[in-house]
Amino acid sequence: MRPASIAAAALAGLAGLTPCLSAGQTPFRTRIDVVSLTVSVSDRSGGMVGDLRAEDFEVLEDGKPQTLTYFSPGGDDSEVPLHLGLLFDTSESMQRDLAFSRTAAIKFLGTFPKAVDFTLVDFDTQVRAARFSQAEFPRLVERIRSRPAKGDTALYDALSVYLGGAFEQTGRKVLVLYTDGGDTTSSRSWPEALRILRASDVTVYPIGFMENQRFSARATQESRLNEMARLTGGLAFFPSGMKELDTMYGRISSEVRAQYVLGYVSTNSTRDGAWRKVNVRVNRPGSRLTVRTREGYFAASK
Repeated sequence: MRPASIAAAALAGLAGLTPCLSAGQTPFRTRIDVVSLTVSVSDRSGGMVGDLRAEDFEVLEDGKPQTLTYFSPGGDDSEVPLHLGLLFDTSESMQRDLAFSRTAAIKFLGTFPKAVDFTLVDFDTQVRAARFSQAEFPRLVERIRSRPAKGDTALYDALSVYLGGAFEQTGRKVLVLYTDGGDTTSSRSWPEALRILRASDVTVYPIGFMENQRFSARATQESRLNEMARLTGGLAFFPSGMKELDTMYGRISSEVRAQYVLGYVSTNSTRDGAWRKVNVRVNRPGSRLTVRTREGYFAASK
């Protein structure tokens, strides 16, 4: 089966899955005209800032101020459902480090007992996708541990499959992407992958283990993973050794727990499908804070 057919089949498998809210969890609802932003705020030392209020934020769309209609602080008690995704490279080059990387990924996913569900997309030459509820966590662990390392790296196809399946999910959507190299076999090109990312509301945290790559290829691959993170408000990590994985997963976990969700109805009601640039600022005098969120969104079309 060709990569394009493989990706389509994996996406079809995800499309029929409907996530369920766990007992006692408050549904987070949006209308199509509500722009939802997942926002991370860190201080000058890189620590997460979790005590901000709605009035501390200023949102600009194409340079024009917007009025918040929804605000949710971070923390485990957030009322916004959390959907976690894991893109996991199982190509042949992962053979030596696969056992350790599997264990680190499982430990990371286990730190989110209140996540609504987990979407696993493992990829080599082929792309395979499945979604698991909290009650199915043992099956998720078995799935992660059972896949042997083989084949090439269809990274962009795997990313497309995940983003297509996440489109209908409501709430926060966080994707952690683990790979040890660049794409070698996808039917999707890098520009196509970028377009899909720009149209999504998923926050992407790439982890690129590039120590086994040639220097000339490593620079390009790291640049692309950084671009994925920047477009979506995430952060890219590049461990120099496998033992750093736990620390980096821990940083991602802390950031996800401290994320804010902001919502607003755009003052621009034109339904033209155009790109809208979004900028989020924090007004806290005397503080040097870094704010990360997605760069913008495509307006609805007629």
